[in-house]
Amino acid sequence: MMIATEFKSISRDEIPAALEKAERYRLLNEPAQAESICHDVLAVDPDNQAALITLLLSLTDQFPGDCAECFPQAKAIVPKLRGEYEQHYYRGLIYERRGHAAALQNHPGSATAAYEWLREAMSFFEQAEPLRPHGNCDAILRWNSCLRLIERYHLHPEAVPAGDPVLGDD
Repeated sequence: MMIATEFKSISRDEIPAALEKAERYRLLNEPAQAESICHDVLAVDPDNQAALITLLLSLTDQFPGDCAECFPQAKAIVPKLRGEYEQHYYRGLIYERRGHAAALQNHPGSATAAYEWLREAMSFFEQAEPLRPHGNCDAILRWNSCLRLIERYHLHPEAVPAGDPVLGDD
């Protein structure tokens, strides 16, 4: 029996239903299935913003499972997002979710790494905040969420060992 070697294509009029299914799979905690559907949508409509965002979110949903390729794949989607606000906001979301996943790990250095990821996320949310649409407080809510994660997991930057010189900007 011959195995198919090419993906089948959906039609443009099937995109809305496919995106609804992708969202449903995310809610069912099946992000790999949602990711697959987004790839099918993007094969037909490469600039579909809803598919790009759902794909990015489904990739970040996989961070706690140590999906090594998910982080660079999610970051590669950000430049395809149309608005400057969206680019900053979703970049922050990627870093926040990476930081949260690191905070849940119990590896040496994971707490420090989590702190750094979350601080980076907060920086992106700060950049998004002045660009946000009227009435949209998502960047503020995510910034606060990052701070709460730092507090909850008692995260901190890497300590400078005592006796080591602190280099200045000479």
